[in-house]
Amino acid sequence: MKENSLFVEKYRSKVLDEYIGNEQLKQIVSQYINNNDIQNLLLYGTPGTGKTTLAKLIVNNINCDFLYINASDERGIDTIRDKVQGFASSASFKPLKIIILDEADFLTIQAQASLRNIIETYSRTTRFILTCNYLERIIDPLQSRCQVLKITPPSKKEVAQHVANVLEQESINYELNDLALVVNKHYPDVRKILNTCQVNTVDNNLKVDTSILTSSNYTDAILKELKTPSKNSFKNIRQILADSNLDDFEEIYRFLYDNLDEYGKNDLAKVSIIIEIENYMYHANFRIDKEINVMALICSILKTIQ
Repeated sequence: MKENSLFVEKYRSKVLDEYIGNEQLKQIVSQYINNNDIQNLLLYGTPGTGKTTLAKLIVNNINCDFLYINASDERGIDTIRDKVQGFASSASFKPLKIIILDEADFLTIQAQASLRNIIETYSRTTRFILTCNYLERIIDPLQSRCQVLKITPPSKKEVAQHVANVLEQESINYELNDLALVVNKHYPDVRKILNTCQVNTVDNNLKVDTSILTSSNYTDAILKELKTPSKNSFKNIRQILADSNLDDFEEIYRFLYDNLDEYGKNDLAKVSIIIEIENYMYHANFRIDKEINVMALICSILKTIQ
């Protein structure tokens, strides 16, 4: 019977040689595996670049008992007191216990404060691997107790080679142009690239909808509207966002900040826009519909520059 599973799980790297990119980081991890011991680690970087994969790879190649917790689902102090402390204090026949706290930037401040004491109390037998997208959301006392390692995205060439290898192992026919289209759209998120390829595979053929081109350049289209604002700019940007099919709007805030000199009319306008970007980024954490929050920011920017 043919195995049916998500590509991202089926082809998740199991050994260090399969892990793509981050050659210097792989040397550090290799020493940990050879010594059968690790420091407390804090892995951070953009989504889909291999943080969780590396954490699971480490525990699978070290003689240890391990506990995996997704902190975005279990983010409160009760999780730390019950599950984490319970596992750390339990007996083990293995020389080491490792706790993976995936997406640790979702942990509450109280949970993070409680965690720092547990790390110290059980330091003789237990190690921690924390992963996060946003390092600034991890409190400083917790960062100081870990070796902080940045996961840099592999190059587009490495990602394309990896995805091509997956497609070939699945006997999926593909055109290089289609593969390049998917990689360019979702880079550096390898997870999203693989998921997109799987979704667009029909009868063992990769067929990418050409409308994907429209959404891949949505930031450039938004910038064009902001550089030459008109009475239709609000409507046009709203349509651009709708066509882009985004499910994560985080990068828009950074894009608007990084390109401020392109559309900010003067220093006073730029100052006002920076304050608005910060304000709406903060409120995005409490909004259910992220797109509405982004469009509210766009309205504020248009009001400032028009």
